[in-house]
Amino acid sequence: MVLAQLGGSISRALQQMSNATIIDEKVLNECLNEITRALLQSDVQFKLVRDMQTNIKRIVNLDDLAAGHNKRKIIQQAVFNELCKILDPGKPSFTPKKGKTSVVMFVGLQGSGKTTTCTKYAYYHQRKGWKPALVCADTFRAGAFDQLKQNATKAKIPFYGSYTESDPVKIAVEGVERFKKEKCDLIIVDTSGRHKQEAALFEEMRQVSEATKPDLVIFVMDSSIGQAAFDQAQAFKQSVAVGAVIVTKMDGHAKGGGALSAVAATKSPVIFIGTGEHMDEFEVFDVKPFVSRLLGMGDWSGFMDKIHEVVPMDQQPELLQKLSEGNFTLRIMYEQFQNILKMGPIGQVFSMLPGFSQELMPKGREKESQAKIKRYMTMMDSMTNEELDSTNPKLMTESRIMRIARGSGRLVHEVMEMMEEYKRLAKIWSKMKGLKIPKKGDMSALSRNMNAQHMSKVLPPQMLKQIGGMGGLQNLMKQMGSAKDMMGMFGGADK
Repeated sequence: MVLAQLGGSISRALQQMSNATIIDEKVLNECLNEITRALLQSDVQFKLVRDMQTNIKRIVNLDDLAAGHNKRKIIQQAVFNELCKILDPGKPSFTPKKGKTSVVMFVGLQGSGKTTTCTKYAYYHQRKGWKPALVCADTFRAGAFDQLKQNATKAKIPFYGSYTESDPVKIAVEGVERFKKEKCDLIIVDTSGRHKQEAALFEEMRQVSEATKPDLVIFVMDSSIGQAAFDQAQAFKQSVAVGAVIVTKMDGHAKGGGALSAVAATKSPVIFIGTGEHMDEFEVFDVKPFVSRLLGMGDWSGFMDKIHEVVPMDQQPELLQKLSEGNFTLRIMYEQFQNILKMGPIGQVFSMLPGFSQELMPKGREKESQAKIKRYMTMMDSMTNEELDSTNPKLMTESRIMRIARGSGRLVHEVMEMMEEYKRLAKIWSKMKGLKIPKKGDMSALSRNMNAQHMSKVLPPQMLKQIGGMGGLQNLMKQMGSAKDMMGMFGGADK
């Protein structure tokens, strides 16, 4: 993802500044010049970048700062705030309510990934408990209904369309009526696109909008157009009441930064970004967590939300119990691998952890990591209950390893590699032994036990270094508040 390169460049500039013995005008200018270069390479408008640099210099007046001030922290905070300002239109979009029927209409040019995005949007809400449905009112593009039908069937989402009816308004109205009767609470209408902005496209959109009376109109836009996004978003807003924007193909374009900043300039809130072709390569766009991840500062609440999504509530206290006992079995490893795979793309999840640079998990490596996890799970499927539940690695004799390799169709050295990974994780897990389990709702108990000293023993040295050593870890623990988020991970927080 090209924005990972932008984030990496900005993080490095801030890191180099942090390594300087004294923060003076020269160090600040070098840092800001590096950030400016990175933003311009990501196609962010020159005026926005220049204003950002001027504002940071005004905020960080080194002469006025007293000796006791943490200049590095003030500069980092100023960079964070200014980046947020560039990407934040300052107004939220309409949010559908679960259980109450909402009609959402998708508009955009042909080739922007509109039909795929409709399904991703439906799939995202379906996983969160909504009952979505898709209506194909695109009669202009041959094969549009087939594509939507294929995507919807794969995601197990009900759909409506017609091979014979040529009036998009009629299809849209019939589809919406049908799904309202079926008590669907999120009805998504996919409309026609054109190769360019033209009167016929806008007239059709207006007619469909008038007939279906959508609660929200979402404009889908390809990130590769960069700063031209401003004119495109403006033209669509003037024709229909665009309430939100989804920017697609953010996984491979240097112009992604330009597209995001240009859309923000139209005062249209970006609500999601598409980061790949797969159904789960779709991220909520929330300015502060997005910028925080871009700078390698993490998105702790987003990470906890992911954990909440995949670890069933009834398993959470049990997981904490196992954690406190320090007994790590292959079965526990298998269960945690299942949870990781449910979370979606690994790079996307890891980027939520403070100190993690998205550059460390390039696209190719991400798939490689997921493939390795699946390989390990296949091997564990060939194990007996005794092997899965044992905490004694010596149980895995040569003959057992050969049997597992044969049963899973893998090589002996791959089974041995998996056992080494198990030993490494078991060693980390064992350091959690003795962690006192708080009663439900007792936040302070976990924060007393789960202190920075304890965590520093558990984390791998490389990750501890990335977070910023002991000081960075203490800041992270503060971010957790009174361990509320950490409790949420295990289902102990008050609801």
